[in-house]
Amino acid sequence: MKEFFAMGGYAFYVWMSYGIALIVLIANLVSPLMQRRKLLADIARRQRRERRAASHTGNRRQ
Repeated sequence: MKEFFAMGGYAFYVWMSYGIALIVLIANLVSPLMQRRKLLADIARRQRRERRAASHTGNRRQ
């Protein structure tokens, strides 16, 4: 078992590559979720701003 984790002297490179690959996969999952949340917040903010502007001018949109 010790030899398996030592990887014939290349353990550092092998485990680093696994670690980097895992970080990239996690980033590929998290990044779109964060961007979606930000986009939805921006859309909601714009809608609130447009509603306020419409109520101040007396032209209500539906």
